[in-house]
Amino acid sequence: MTPSLTQALADYKTAFIARVDPARVQMMEAATDELRATGIERSALQVGAPAPDLTLPDALGKPVRLSDLWANGPLVLVFYRGGWCPYCNLELRAWQQQLDALRSQGAGLVAISPQTPDNSLSTAEKNALAFPVLSDSALAAAQAFGVAFELPPALVDLYGQVGNDLPTLNGNGQWVLPVPATYVVGKEGQIVWAHIESDYRLRADPAEVLRAIGQA
Repeated sequence: MTPSLTQALADYKTAFIARVDPARVQMMEAATDELRATGIERSALQVGAPAPDLTLPDALGKPVRLSDLWANGPLVLVFYRGGWCPYCNLELRAWQQQLDALRSQGAGLVAISPQTPDNSLSTAEKNALAFPVLSDSALAAAQAFGVAFELPPALVDLYGQVGNDLPTLNGNGQWVLPVPATYVVGKEGQIVWAHIESDYRLRADPAEVLRAIGQA
């Protein structure tokens, strides 16, 4: 049986902690605590707010308007950090596995990251994704939903050391990412469910989102 996303993330976190320098883990934990302390989970858009209607390029550079997606039924909108993030790849693959179940409820799915379209295409191909992966290189969506944050100097140094050159990968010259967030937007464009998480190792489990859509 395929493990839940929550279990897969926990297993990866355990393995990661076991193999890296404890000082590095401590620094990343501190950065997560500092991000949570900013209140971004509360200041981001919440249930009841209108979802920003933006047009973003897909992995092939074709413009996609969000309202055209949610007009067809509930839309699950997933903010992820990028294809360089193993936790994000676990999340995207988990959603791919639940795509038929999601569609059986009349719902759609779209994933958004700050990556350039070329890098989004690589992510989609690597994970064999059959749903739209949009590029938010200008950070318009992340900022409109209130989930964008600037990386602290310690994380900038670390990411640079391990080859995650975000200003280049994202094509915007900025060390800015979205916190992991999952929204469900109704047909009228209103947010009906939301999960915003400062800890990049934690994500909304697709099973939980599917239950929320079914109850709605």
